Amino acid sequence: MIPYDKREGKIWYNNELVDWQDVKLHVLSHGLHYASCVFEGERVYDGDIFKLNEHTSRFFHSARRMGFEIPYSEKEINEASNKIVLTQNVKNGYVRPVAWRGSEMMAISAQQTKIHVAIATWEWGSYFDPKLKLEGIKLNISNWRRPAPNTIPWDTKAAGLYMICTLSKHEAEKQGYTDSLMLDHEGYVAEATGANIFFKDKDGTLHTPIPDSFLDGITRRTVIEIANSMNIKVNERKIKPEELKNFVGCFLTGTAAEVTPVSQIDKFNYKVCNTIIQLSESYQQTVRKKKAA
Repeated sequence: MIPYDKREGKIWYNNELVDWQDVKLHVLSHGLHYASCVFEGERVYDGDIFKLNEHTSRFFHSARRMGFEIPYSEKEINEASNKIVLTQNVKNGYVRPVAWRGSEMMAISAQQTKIHVAIATWEWGSYFDPKLKLEGIKLNISNWRRPAPNTIPWDTKAAGLYMICTLSKHEAEKQGYTDSLMLDHEGYVAEATGANIFFKDKDGTLHTPIPDSFLDGITRRTVIEIANSMNIKVNERKIKPEELKNFVGCFLTGTAAEVTPVSQIDKFNYKVCNTIIQLSESYQQTVRKKKAA
């Protein structure tokens, strides 16, 4: 794989199209040292960014929650996102907007830092190995927990929130798993390292944790809408780890993960059932609906 700093093309950077390898930030940028950085992850399907408005709105919400203002309007960021996708000729890929505090100050206080914004895009297929995605991926249970909502800006895509996700995923991979299930600060099921989680019981009802200490994902909400349209009941509730043995199916949802079946969590096994396959197929139809129309 080509390292991300060695790729070709352009990146939208502070309202200019800059050669990919020339996009730089200083090593003493506040965003690097103190995690004053927010980002988004968006999918491109057939040349169109899925739910761009929703992603951009969350991007701005994350920045405000982190105490800084993005120096562009949501409309300008939407236009820039579409422009860079067109410039890079990305048909089916990923878009990464990111905003961070610059290097004007190097301490906890950062009121006088400049806010930088960049948007990059590239062709990208399945987040998980396609074979694993068909068979269902395997998760361990992380020792790290999602922090209490009064300790972090939990409803943002802020860089610092993903540190324990990386630690959890690396530990899972060392143990032979693909990803990791994280519990919340109270010990309830929360999410995977970068995706929301759903369970299916023997009666066909879907169960998913209440997003009160982690992101209510845009893909999560889309899949709930799809399930409702298919007359599948969705129960949003607190889920105890000891309930994992009672479910017959499980899957993850996320912009990168899309709808990914899970075949195992720790010692508990699940089937990649027709309901999960149908939800995945319906999601793919939904994200490409605009082009098909």
